[in-house]
Amino acid sequence: MITTKDLTKVYRSRGREVHALDSVDLHVREGEVYGVVGRSGAGKSTLIRCVNLLERPSSGTVTVDGQELTALAGRGQRAGAPLRRARSRIGMVFQHFNLLSSRTVQRNVELPLEILGLSGRERSRKALELLDLVGLAAQARAYPAQLSGGQKQRVGIARALAGDPKVLLSDEATSALDPETTRSVLQLLRDLNRELGLTVLLITHEMDVVKAVCDSAALMKGGRIVESGRVADLLATPGSELARELFPVGGEASGADRTVVDVTFHGDAATRPVISQLSRTYNIDISILGAAMDTVGGRQVGRMRIELPGAFEENVVPIGFLREQGLQVDVAGPAAAVEQAAGSGLVHSTGLAKEGDRR
Repeated sequence: MITTKDLTKVYRSRGREVHALDSVDLHVREGEVYGVVGRSGAGKSTLIRCVNLLERPSSGTVTVDGQELTALAGRGQRAGAPLRRARSRIGMVFQHFNLLSSRTVQRNVELPLEILGLSGRERSRKALELLDLVGLAAQARAYPAQLSGGQKQRVGIARALAGDPKVLLSDEATSALDPETTRSVLQLLRDLNRELGLTVLLITHEMDVVKAVCDSAALMKGGRIVESGRVADLLATPGSELARELFPVGGEASGADRTVVDVTFHGDAATRPVISQLSRTYNIDISILGAAMDTVGGRQVGRMRIELPGAFEENVVPIGFLREQGLQVDVAGPAAAVEQAAGSGLVHSTGLAKEGDRR
């Protein structure tokens, strides 16, 4: 539904060049909620503004719903008409609500319909339908000053839906809201995604937003996408930086003769007492240094950092046991280099030692 290829945006000022986007390739499937996450200055907002051509890319292509928008970006009134028509099928929700204080809630939603040339009766009917969809039918005659932040953002979402878009772009839409209101707005976006078949592209710096609603995600740094994929797949990918950001765990080894391991739980393994089974099977004391659990896509997912007694070579079999339970296991700290040097094939041994063998 949304594809960018080699997308580059360079800003030039006083002889300097700033590469806000550097050869960005993005692919958002139809009907999914896709999150682009990264810190301030990573290029996220520039990316979303290039997707709907509010910013003209320096090079590269943008294709939305099978139509290459960059090919429509000619200059002049006649050349710009096809681009305006294409943009009308792309809704945009901003961080700042951008509501007109002199207009009622209903008339704010009617604004894009006026631009599209609908009659007064059609505008009124459509606006009231959209306000009912976002749960604000009772506030139709209120003014923005009478609304809470969450209600204002819902008006912004209703306005973005006025043109019956197939794609909804959201640029930090929840960053100015409190946690409870953020959850309600995210749930609304997910409901709209399912009910209307909307493809949603979210820009955010909040990992909780990705965990709450996103099917797929990309991590941006320095104007580039450094990692992307389905959230469930990323959580099962060895060494995934995005997985570490989504479920951060900390803790250092208590001594040089200890092995620290990061364990990612997903699927059926998240509900099984695997750690206690490991402790009983091999008669070892396991220290839990940190843990983070949450629900992603309706499934319980989490990461745990544990400490095993002894050096890595003494824990090859217990680590293999964890992996054979369907867990993603990453050796952390100095022991990671030892595992890499030894060859990861060692830890997939099927002849697992039992308690008596270890002793």
